[in-house]
Amino acid sequence: MVSLDDAVIARWEHGGKRYEVLLDPDMVEAFREEPKSVNLDEFMAVEDVFHDARQGERPAMEDLLSTFGSEDVAEATRIILERGSIQLTTAQRKARVEAMRQRILHHIHTEAVDPRTKSPHPRARLELALEESRFSVDPFKRLEAQVKDAIKVLKPLLPLSFERIKLAFKVSGSAYGRAHQVLRSDIQREEWLGDGAWVAVVEVPAARKADLIGNIMRLDNDAEVRELPS
Repeated sequence: MVSLDDAVIARWEHGGKRYEVLLDPDMVEAFREEPKSVNLDEFMAVEDVFHDARQGERPAMEDLLSTFGSEDVAEATRIILERGSIQLTTAQRKARVEAMRQRILHHIHTEAVDPRTKSPHPRARLELALEESRFSVDPFKRLEAQVKDAIKVLKPLLPLSFERIKLAFKVSGSAYGRAHQVLRSDIQREEWLGDGAWVAVVEVPAARKADLIGNIMRLDNDAEVRELPS
């Protein structure tokens, strides 16, 4: 359960009255995407609904029933999140906006390449372009949606290509465990050879090519890699 110091307020005004709940800010996005995936006990700082959370002012039971149709805190929380807004302190908003901005930049940096060089743009260049575009980061909007929006404003400033490539890796049997851990999320097919070597074919964004090859070569100096036709 999140502490009161770290909690944020979700607020909804209805019928001339304000309803608030204290929540874990890190779980708001998950709750909005899939409410059933969030454990209410871990999500709420206090399992209660307030008129004023900071003052501890609670609504009368008849207010809850008339507004939410139930006394259930989980149901009230769901409605408040769906129809209301998240209230952040200046420090909380600044920290969460920056964290989300870095996630957006990381996603684009690891997925996109400069079509002229077939290499990723330097991270600093992406940061500068995003700043110049005056892109507005929402601390709670889904990452995938914000990445799409960011790409739209970046393309007039930077050439971006989201090419995917296939790579075939051959590593020694002794390096299999560590290599498989690095490649497993991208493996399309794999097999063991008669000489005891392990071969895997992966499909990844072109921007990850150099890092992925470097990671495998550090695990097995004798590893072989070949780019396959798409």
